[in-house]
Amino acid sequence: MAEAVSRPTLEAVAARAGVSRATVSRVVNGGDGVREPLAERVRQAVAELGYVPNQAARSLVTKRHDAVAVVIAEPETRVFADPFFALQLRGISKELTAHDNQLVLLLIEGRDDHARVARYLSGGHVDGALVFSLHLDDPLPGLIQDAGVPTVFGGRPGWGDDGRAAKVPGVVYVDCDNRGGARAAVRHLVGLGRRRIAHLTGALDQTSAVDRLDGYRDVMDEVPGGHDPRLVVESDFTPAGGERAMRELLDRCPDVDAVFAANDLTALGALRVLRASGRRVPEDVAVIGFDDMLPVTEEADPPLTTVRQDIERMGRLMARLLLRGLSGGRDRPDGPGRSGITVDGPDAGGVILPTTLIRRASA
Repeated sequence: MAEAVSRPTLEAVAARAGVSRATVSRVVNGGDGVREPLAERVRQAVAELGYVPNQAARSLVTKRHDAVAVVIAEPETRVFADPFFALQLRGISKELTAHDNQLVLLLIEGRDDHARVARYLSGGHVDGALVFSLHLDDPLPGLIQDAGVPTVFGGRPGWGDDGRAAKVPGVVYVDCDNRGGARAAVRHLVGLGRRRIAHLTGALDQTSAVDRLDGYRDVMDEVPGGHDPRLVVESDFTPAGGERAMRELLDRCPDVDAVFAANDLTALGALRVLRASGRRVPEDVAVIGFDDMLPVTEEADPPLTTVRQDIERMGRLMARLLLRGLSGGRDRPDGPGRSGITVDGPDAGGVILPTTLIRRASA
């Protein structure tokens, strides 16, 4: 059996640098009040000895755990099958890594998990939380608020009666212009001469789906004969949901000539059903999605016209806003940071990122 190798101690670093133990502690824990020449000697000694600070001891000094919980209010079967979550996690991970913070992933498999996640968050394991994919009746925001955990939400808050959470002081969230993006998609279809334009919604207990439905209605209310409730079919942001909704739509309205799907995965399901029914895209039915998740959109048949939201950027911005709040505003990015993101928003409130219509072969 190999003998355990002793780890360098704080005292060993102090002896190598020729400074006190307290000075070493301040330097390795990011404290102030150490002259730069001394700090440089400490850093050199740390490198030479291979000293690794003890996280528990560091937390006692800094009152920080350098860990952030990412809470996704979806089961693992949904999270690991949908590229949206991978893109958002990639952005979050990049920003946390750039600031030497760890990501702790928590998923909500069912109603019993809400209390489990709330207990973990209130147990002092993490400095804050990033929460997204909430549903309107989700108790998690209230549990997090009771736990007093600094939180940034992904998506416009809508939980509670009449979406009152969006007006609660201190709520910080990042979203894209869902309603504006939907308007752009439907206007494009109208511009192509389509009049029987349908919408396959997302899960309507989520604000992104509601906002995209509202954007669709904004434009269709201006189209002669456009207000036909049969043209709206509820789906759930999945390919299977898109297939089911498209079949229902064709039964209701066989004369449909365009479809705006609430996301790219829903659009993929719709394309499969249209192909199976013998309808040509875009000649017979034009199709537009939402998200622009590569390579999903480019590998669709035909390549999918869609509304682009920068999902990775949203994740990175969520993490940046949380870290800025935890640092007391010292890291406020008043100019472009390493990620190229600029934030001029308030300490509480929403940051809405723009969307762009990306034209491909499907519409």
